[in-house]
Amino acid sequence: MALTESKMLALGTKAPSFHLTDTVSGKLVSLDDFQNEHAYVIMFLCNHCPYVIHVNPEIVRLCKDYKNKGVAFIAISANDIIKYPQDGPELMKEHAIKTGYAFPYLFDESQQVAKDYDAACTPDFYVFDKNKMLVYRGRLDDSRPNSGIELTGRDLRQALDAVLSGKEVSPVQYPSMGCNIKWKATL
Repeated sequence: MALTESKMLALGTKAPSFHLTDTVSGKLVSLDDFQNEHAYVIMFLCNHCPYVIHVNPEIVRLCKDYKNKGVAFIAISANDIIKYPQDGPELMKEHAIKTGYAFPYLFDESQQVAKDYDAACTPDFYVFDKNKMLVYRGRLDDSRPNSGIELTGRDLRQALDAVLSGKEVSPVQYPSMGCNIKWKATL
């Protein structure tokens, strides 16, 4: 595991489209399937990263707190499953059910979607407004494994609250930090 910070995709970027398989339902999911939401949260996660495991309870709480407020949540895993088989689709499905994910957990086998989002680590969070324009990217909050800092989701919650109330999201945003995305070897 290499500790990596997110790359901080430029604010105002239009959400890159995707068509990926949801490992729980087996259905093909597109960003276009989600319409008329007030906000869209795209999360790059994986099964084995200790940083993701640490934030999973707050991700589940966030979804429960905001899903009925018009916020769509979508998780994507893009790790190389040849070198990291624990992140494969079947185990993603088991993990999503066990953890209580109430959102699609998509597998990006080609890793193209992760590249389109300039994702660098897990977890990596992106918030898009109703027009699917990027208004927040970065960390969930300042808690890390074994830091003694309580999980609150404060940074992501503040961004969502601003979007939902029609206010500007603070431009002061901190990168997420976690395991690097496990890229496939290129020839």
